[in-house]
Amino acid sequence: MADQRTMAQLLQATTEGYEDAIVVPAITADNFELKHGLLTLVQNKQFFVHDKEDPHAHIPYFNKITSTLKFPNVLNTSIKLMLFPFSLKGAARIWQKKEPPRSIFTWDDLVSKFINQFFPSSKTTNLRNEITNFQQRFDESFSEAWDRFKDLFRACPHYGFSELHQLDTFYNALNSQDQDSLNSAAGGNFLDKIPRECLAIIKSKSKVRYSRNKPVVAKVSMNTSTSGISPDVAELKDMVKALLLDKKSRNQATATVKAFEENSYQAPAYQAPDPQGVLKEDFSAYVKANDAVMRNIQTQGQNMQNQLTNLTDLLTKFVNSNNASTSSSGTLPSNTIANPRSDLKAITTRSGVSFDG
Repeated sequence: MADQRTMAQLLQATTEGYEDAIVVPAITADNFELKHGLLTLVQNKQFFVHDKEDPHAHIPYFNKITSTLKFPNVLNTSIKLMLFPFSLKGAARIWQKKEPPRSIFTWDDLVSKFINQFFPSSKTTNLRNEITNFQQRFDESFSEAWDRFKDLFRACPHYGFSELHQLDTFYNALNSQDQDSLNSAAGGNFLDKIPRECLAIIKSKSKVRYSRNKPVVAKVSMNTSTSGISPDVAELKDMVKALLLDKKSRNQATATVKAFEENSYQAPAYQAPDPQGVLKEDFSAYVKANDAVMRNIQTQGQNMQNQLTNLTDLLTKFVNSNNASTSSSGTLPSNTIANPRSDLKAITTRSGVSFDG
């Protein structure tokens, strides 16, 4: 039968293609209703696809909210399918709208598509490489390194590493001091213990929070005489912060740099860390850097001292010259003129007595 619709009807926009990608099973329960407070709670923690957002963290949070809902004759997965679009915002919501209509039928399908969209395989590879190449940082305590190590696994739940691989990677990533501490706690070689015992030792040690001694570096006032030294001092400060300090030691040796007088540069005073317990190569690097900076400071100070000496000599010469000029203007000249009548030798007194020379 031929289509009997008019031109105006045929030119109207179609109503097809507006169905949602998520298919929510029919709910037959009586008086079923989603409260406004629940929608607000879901929308307070929406996923925007920001750089620091983790889709693996969004799913557990959403599950935690929806797990509190209990309705007779209503599957919890149906509630999740109904509420999940409200937990998306921005680019994430656009992605969900662009999915083909009626393409998601189960909660597992939705989670799989969501994770694969915002946590691609390339990101998983990068995180696995970061876990494999994990190393304890110079300024990181044992507990801080353990927390950071666990954060990497939380960011990549499908990492695929066994517990044995995790423990071996973490142990070999530690500095020698913390490795010795684990060996001591194990009563020998840490790796001779079974994985369950190794994990218990690590957890026990991570609960002890050490207060690390940090060197105090005085601030340097910036002026024309210190601008050349300041970068070296800042570099030294960063290196001192990066040194491994003995966690059991509380004593610090203080080294003070003396200042020049007048307007000369005043070097900063800092508290050097106790070298005990520090790796030899780290402390050696620190000493070399410290000597270089001290030599630079001494050179700058000597240059300033030379400039002050030259200025003092110049002022002394000027003052002496000025004094000489003032003295000559108030006295008789030093070169006397000979008496033109040097041949006159006769003298006559008032009484009339004459004497010949």
